[in-house]
Amino acid sequence: MATIKAIAPAKVNLTLHVTGQRADGFHLLDSLVVFAGVSDRLGATIAQDMSLCVNGPFSSGVPADDSNLMIRAAQLLRRVRGVIDGAALTLEKHLPHAAGIGSGSSDAAITLAMLAELWGVDPLPAGHPAVAALGADVPVCLMAPNPTRMSGIGEVLTPMPRLPACAIVLVRPKVAVPTAQVFATMTNKSGAPMTTLPTGVDFDGFVAWLRDQRNDMQAAAAQIAPEINAVIAKLNGLPGVSFAAMSGSGATCFGLVRDMATARHVARIVQVSQMDWWVAPAEVLGTQQVF
Repeated sequence: MATIKAIAPAKVNLTLHVTGQRADGFHLLDSLVVFAGVSDRLGATIAQDMSLCVNGPFSSGVPADDSNLMIRAAQLLRRVRGVIDGAALTLEKHLPHAAGIGSGSSDAAITLAMLAELWGVDPLPAGHPAVAALGADVPVCLMAPNPTRMSGIGEVLTPMPRLPACAIVLVRPKVAVPTAQVFATMTNKSGAPMTTLPTGVDFDGFVAWLRDQRNDMQAAAAQIAPEINAVIAKLNGLPGVSFAAMSGSGATCFGLVRDMATARHVARIVQVSQMDWWVAPAEVLGTQQVF
């Protein structure tokens, strides 16, 4: 029986402005999201029931029952599209979870796309209300690999102009930063939105624009896990890193560089100096290809 395989790339918030909070408690965001060329690996085969097998270097602690977003996404697609078949799902976990790079959300989004093909039904669009119900990051992960502006509570998605060629180094210290705790620690939740990215900027112009933006969760996350500041300081101190900040609610941070050769060089330096940090050089997807 045919098996469909796919990759679920890391989601990186290059900016993350918190612009307000609704009466129901949901936070309003404005974020430039890109996807990196490092990913989880997924597979699916038609089966009578739903099941999930998890392995890989970051499989520890990942549930394989109905609490997993992949299973929830599969059950959602079955219900909305009236599918009778089940699926045997596999997840090879290469991305750290609860790390601010949306790995669970990316897994769920790619599961929706993968199973639509496997079951021969129409895929759910990113704007479908049921998709947003899976989690705030799931809709934007359906936009991968294209850079996207995410606003509202995650449901307002605007394609971005093609970004200049660049690469990225992802670094996660060995700490956990619960998103709810970060929001609770924040003192200002009504920041200004992003400014408009000028059309056709080159790499230097893009970096200059990023320096004028924010991650409003970074300071609160660093109060909980000071290691975040150490990672950013380490990246900013290395030649070739043009901009460094935290992704999402943390604790993964990133260093933006011009090309993959620089990304690999920076990653080697960081990994040698901090063997317990997760370090991954990667292409920024949806830009001009870099080597």
